Amino acid sequence: MSFELSADHEVFRKVVRDFAEAEIAPHAARWDREHHFPVDVVQAMGELGLFGIVAPEEYGGAAGDFTSLCVAIEEIGRVDQSMGITLEAAVGLGIAPLMTFGSAEQKERWLPDLVAGRALAGFGLTEPEAGSDAGATRTRARLEGGHWVIDGAKAFITNSGSSITSLVAVTARTGETTDGRPELSAILVPAGTPGFTVEPAYDKLGWHASDTHGLTFEGCRVPEDHLLGQRGAGFRQFLATLDDGRIAISALAVGLAQACLEQASAYAKERVAFGRPIGANQGVAFQVADLQVMVDAARLLTYKAAWLKDEGRSPAAVKQAAAVAKLYSTEAAVSATRVATQVFGGYGFMEEYPVARFYRDAKILEIGEGTSEIQRLVIARGLGLPVE
Repeated sequence: MSFELSADHEVFRKVVRDFAEAEIAPHAARWDREHHFPVDVVQAMGELGLFGIVAPEEYGGAAGDFTSLCVAIEEIGRVDQSMGITLEAAVGLGIAPLMTFGSAEQKERWLPDLVAGRALAGFGLTEPEAGSDAGATRTRARLEGGHWVIDGAKAFITNSGSSITSLVAVTARTGETTDGRPELSAILVPAGTPGFTVEPAYDKLGWHASDTHGLTFEGCRVPEDHLLGQRGAGFRQFLATLDDGRIAISALAVGLAQACLEQASAYAKERVAFGRPIGANQGVAFQVADLQVMVDAARLLTYKAAWLKDEGRSPAAVKQAAAVAKLYSTEAAVSATRVATQVFGGYGFMEEYPVARFYRDAKILEIGEGTSEIQRLVIARGLGLPVE
């Protein structure tokens, strides 16, 4: 039993950290302030190979393991959560469904640019009235003359409206099952398709440099062969996609908690009050110590889940570990930002210090790709509890 990453993983971590420190960290505050999505930096991440870590070599990827992806997300998220979620969503919600469920033709058409970071893809699941209750999806698609005709709306979709977005996978009701439940399917909608409207970017609490939009479909027509996987398999597809995504979001949360630990520890050593560093006071020192515990626990849970996936363990085991990791890591990250801001005192409330940005960025981690309540539900069901 080993609790350390391999030497190759650590070398890779240093490569990504050096890139993040040089190309992202110096600009993150300005991007946040200006709500700027830095396409050039996203493409530089692609040139570094970050979008292709787990993709097959035939499409330009590195055919690496999921643990390596988590390392990359953690390191990018350590300096900027907006760029961290851009990477996480691009791979976990954009590339992964195509890799897993796409036809050979779909993969050949879209994967090379996505893997290279020349393009991005979104995953249109959430709707204004259907989030955790995905079965309440109202977007509909009907077959008409060899085309899917889509009508409906999606909300809070990452990487869906940038200048390099090439497509969005959309879940829609395509009929009913034999027992009367909605039949959900996933359909690929290329950017610029008539009837597909990208709404103005949201004015968000955090993740200001991330690309996030609502989407509207009005008589949007795409060829019948744009169906992703089998008709009616949309529900199973997005559940499988979210299981992996929850591990990746957990890695993003680890990066944020690590940043809070580093910032708070350094400040507690430098800030002097009553003639000595504030870290000499137990009230502060114990808070920073608690941050170390949070980071260590979150990281171990995250990389355990990634290891289970890499080892090909049962989907049920991965699902349970993913839910545990996401629940703990994201709630720890929110707590870590609160603690770090408190250690900084009044300065923690000032935007010139990163902890203020971290504080705003953290909350969505408990919501996106399955709320904390949904994670508790998944965990309880995994324990065999008869919870509904």
